[in-house]
Amino acid sequence: MIVLILTLFLSICTLVLFVIGFFNFIVEPVYFYVFKKPAYVYFYPVLKKLSPELHEILRSEIPFYSKLATKKQQYFEHRVVEFLSTYQFHGKESLEITPYMRVKIASVYVMITFGMREYLTQTIDKIIIYPSSYYSTINDTFHNGEFNPRYKAVLFSWQHFMEGNELESDNLNLGIHEFAHVLHYNGMKKRNNSAAFFAQCYNQIRKDVKHPPNAKLLLDSGYFREYAFTNDFEFLAVIMEHFFETPDTFKQKFPELFRKVKQMINYTPPGSIYST
Repeated sequence: MIVLILTLFLSICTLVLFVIGFFNFIVEPVYFYVFKKPAYVYFYPVLKKLSPELHEILRSEIPFYSKLATKKQQYFEHRVVEFLSTYQFHGKESLEITPYMRVKIASVYVMITFGMREYLTQTIDKIIIYPSSYYSTINDTFHNGEFNPRYKAVLFSWQHFMEGNELESDNLNLGIHEFAHVLHYNGMKKRNNSAAFFAQCYNQIRKDVKHPPNAKLLLDSGYFREYAFTNDFEFLAVIMEHFFETPDTFKQKFPELFRKVKQMINYTPPGSIYST
């Protein structure tokens, strides 16, 4: 009897693994090719919650969260909890890491990945926070933030992180910028379908914006700061800042690019007149 039960159990496990593999490697890539989006995004049998004190930070200080429908607010909160339990936070120069800091930073990451099913990444394992600008040995200069793939770390100046969040329409947001670098690098690795979809969409964006007439139009518009044209990594980071901070202006000025960024992250910022 025990042998029969074990045999049945192993057969079920094998079938489940086959179905999962078939879905991940056959069904969903075909679905994305046809519909340009993942087959599904949210599935959480048990939704995790923050403490009442930390939840209040979402409610009162995260505009993106406040504009979501109730069910999606629950998904957002769940993902913040998962982010906080996945990545370590380290303070530098005697900076004490508070729960407030952790939730604010996690919320930015969850916001820009909210349309992705596989939103957590092994590209990073830690968040390092300095009180203000810090000296970086990478290029012997002072930085406000950076992504270091070698050490699997994202570094922030807390002062500049908060400034980027407080000014919501200047298209300068350090959190979005550095986490966009993480997504770009993660997409290059293509460890899962979400990463592969992201990379595929951005490769198409790259081809479009490198077409000389398009490149000239973007540069002459003055909408994207010149730093965006430094390289592909910086261009992606800057357009992500614009997408979340001034989505309506972005859509009006460059509707096709806006559409492709929306497709790349499978989301439209809530509250935008172009939300769907």
